[in-house]
Amino acid sequence: MGKKKSSVPAEEHLLLPQHPDRPHAQATPIVDTHTHLLSTFSLYRNKYKEGKHETVYDFVRELYRGHGVDAIVDVFCEAPVQTHWRELADSALSENDRKTRWGGIDYWFVMGVHPHEAKDYTDEVEREILEAMAHPRCVGWGEMGLDYHYDNSPREKQQEVFIRQLQHAVRLGKPLTIHTREAEEDSERILKQFVPKDHRIHIHCYTDSPEWAARMLAHFPNLYIGVTGVITYSTNLNTSAVIRQMVAAAPQSPLRILLETDAPFMTPSNIYNTLKEVKGRLPLSHSAMIPWTAEFTADVANESASTEAHWDVERVMRESRENAQKMYGV
Repeated sequence: MGKKKSSVPAEEHLLLPQHPDRPHAQATPIVDTHTHLLSTFSLYRNKYKEGKHETVYDFVRELYRGHGVDAIVDVFCEAPVQTHWRELADSALSENDRKTRWGGIDYWFVMGVHPHEAKDYTDEVEREILEAMAHPRCVGWGEMGLDYHYDNSPREKQQEVFIRQLQHAVRLGKPLTIHTREAEEDSERILKQFVPKDHRIHIHCYTDSPEWAARMLAHFPNLYIGVTGVITYSTNLNTSAVIRQMVAAAPQSPLRILLETDAPFMTPSNIYNTLKEVKGRLPLSHSAMIPWTAEFTADVANESASTEAHWDVERVMRESRENAQKMYGV
C-alpha cells in the first residue's frame, strides 16, 4: 500500500504576499495584540518536520519580513508557568537584540492563567506571574477569565481564580486581557465589581453576543473588542454583529477594536481568495495574516456605514494600531 500523501500545503505558502489592498506595508503597520508564539512555532515544527526555521526567532524574522509587523503581544497563560517566557522577554530588552533577533519587531508579552487551567492555579504560579509583571517587556495580565463552553475547570474555581488575578492586576495597574465564552452574566458581574470603570480591558477573540458587547463598551470607556480571523467564519455571526453595532451607534468614530491572530489558531478564511494556488488549508496562522482580518472587518463595517463614512483595510489597521497604543502602550 502506498504512502499517504500529506495534505498540508508546502511550507513556502506560509510566506505570504502583500495584501492587494495594502501595497505599502510600512504605511499601515501590523500590531498583533494576541498571539501564542511558542505554540505557533511548536505547531510549525510538528507540521513541517524538515522546516527551515530552527528557532522561534528565525520563524518570526523570515515569515514577517516585509509585512510591516511593528509589534506583537505574546501570551503566556499556562499553569504551571512556561519557563521559556524569560528567555524570550530578555531577548527583546535592547534595541540591538530586537533588531538582530526579532528583525526589528517590538516583542511584548502578557501573562496570566487561562480559565481552562484555573484548577491548576497555585500560590507558586501566582508568585511567578507577579515576578513576570515586573519585567520591562510585560504589558498586561492575561489571558484570564471564564469559559463555560468547555468547562475544563469547575466554574466556581474559574471564578475564584479570575477574581484573584483581577485584584492583583488592578492593584498593579496592568491592562487586562480577558477570555470569556458563554459566561456573559458572571463575567459582567465580576468585571463590574472588581475593575474600575476607567481600567484598560481587551476582550480577546470576541464571539459572545452583541448585546453583551454593547453593555461592556458603555460601562468601560477603555474597553476594546478583540477581532481575530474567526470573524470570517460562517459559524460565527456575533463578531460581525458587534462591528455593525459599533458603526451604527457612532458612524464617524474609530472602531473600538484590537486586531489579533490568536495564533496558531483562527486563520482568516478569506486569505484563500488571495492564495488561490494553495491546495488544502494552512496548518497555522501568524501575524502577517492580520490584513485579511482587517479586510473582512472593513467590509462588515461598510454594511452599516453612512455615505460619509467608509472603511478599508488601511483604515481598520490604523484604528487598531492606535487602539493598541492606548490599550497596551505598544
